[in-house]
Amino acid sequence: QVQLVESGGGLVQAGGSLRLSCAASGRTFSRYAMGWFRQAPGKEREFVATINWSSTTLYYADSVKGRFTISRDNGKNTVHLQMNSLKPEDTAVYYCAGRIGTPMLGGDDYNYWGQGTQVTVSS
Repeated sequence: QVQLVESGGGLVQAGGSLRLSCAASGRTFSRYAMGWFRQAPGKEREFVATINWSSTTLYYADSVKGRFTISRDNGKNTVHLQMNSLKPEDTAVYYCAGRIGTPMLGGDDYNYWGQGTQVTVSS
């Protein structure tokens, strides 16, 4: 099992940047594909980005492609989401998720979730 704790959320103006981090417990972190999802008020959870264990396979939602970058450090059991050129529509609670195996775009495919971190982008 793995436990996930997100950090790095906050309030930022449009055009600004934030870097989210997800710290994972457990000794098998490198076996996990990791993903970031978000949920805005009144909306369904949506996929943001995912990365495989070796950082050789990455997928992004079209809405964040070119602005967000997912990365991981298996030695430190962490995964990051660098968010640049933030827009008000990026406002949401961001969740880190993990699964054993290949990266997937569907949230239902992930077994482990963090508690979420709030990102608010003001216009």
